[in-house]
Amino acid sequence: MITLTPLAREVINRFQGGFPISERPYSQIAAELGATEAALTQTLEALLEQGALSRFGPLYDAARLGGGLTLAAMTVPEAVFDKVAAQVNALPEVAHNYRREHVLNMWFVVATESLDAVPEVLRHIEQMTGIEVYSFPKEREFYLGLWLQLDEEGGVSTVPAPLHAGGGSMIPDDLDRRIIAATQDGLPLQERPYASVAERLGVTQADVIARMSRMLEAGVIRRIGAIPNHYRLGLRGNGMTVWDVPDDEVAALGARIGQLDFVSHCYQRPRYPGVWRYNLFAMVHGTGRLEVLTKTEQLAALLDGHYYAYDVLFSGAVLKKTGLRLAA
Repeated sequence: MITLTPLAREVINRFQGGFPISERPYSQIAAELGATEAALTQTLEALLEQGALSRFGPLYDAARLGGGLTLAAMTVPEAVFDKVAAQVNALPEVAHNYRREHVLNMWFVVATESLDAVPEVLRHIEQMTGIEVYSFPKEREFYLGLWLQLDEEGGVSTVPAPLHAGGGSMIPDDLDRRIIAATQDGLPLQERPYASVAERLGVTQADVIARMSRMLEAGVIRRIGAIPNHYRLGLRGNGMTVWDVPDDEVAALGARIGQLDFVSHCYQRPRYPGVWRYNLFAMVHGTGRLEVLTKTEQLAALLDGHYYAYDVLFSGAVLKKTGLRLAA
């Protein structure tokens, strides 16, 4: 667990999104927080060094860029688990990878720059490891978003993420791609971060501000701000709840689950007869396993018997966690 200063707590509570795209954004939000620009950037540096934040900057949406995205899973024998994890994690297209307590014990997200590249990556993983890969692409999205709220006593809770009105899609040109590659690991902690990015790319600050503003408006950038490390900040329970519900009711049931503040993701995904019976996925977070199980019982009550079976796949280890990665 990490002890946070009042300023660090305020930064996380208020700026998991909404970080401005302007000439002096750190100065702007420091004024809102009643702090100096130097104190703010030092606080962000400390949060990143402590691991309280995974990064600070834009969170990109591969699908809105015209790319491909899927959740995938494998049954990996324990004797080779670490070896396979290293092989999978070495691929830049793998954005997240988790060990989960299930026969399908390795779950990872593949994000590619084109739709047809996803099956190529999955085939490569199968050839490399000799293990069958099951792909669970998103068929319908009911909810995506989760903000943490930290209190003065060190407690942590979850609140719904503010809705973002951006929509549509865009095909990035060369400059867009270069900006994404330059900022996907986070924004520079400098007085003029966008000017710093522009200098690296040989363009103007106005170019970077205009392009990133357009990407935010289109939804290519989901949000800009602090990306918390949930585990380090106290949400040590992470359960992927999966539900076998009637196909003709999945839309209504998914919408119902997506309204709960402790659910960060809720999707319809495909079944694999004889291997995987579940078609509704909802990620549940809590301070520990007991809290996750209690919240799962709330989900079951909310579904009011409109399911055939469910399970909770707890996260045993975070094997990799990054965002979309484009080649520099």
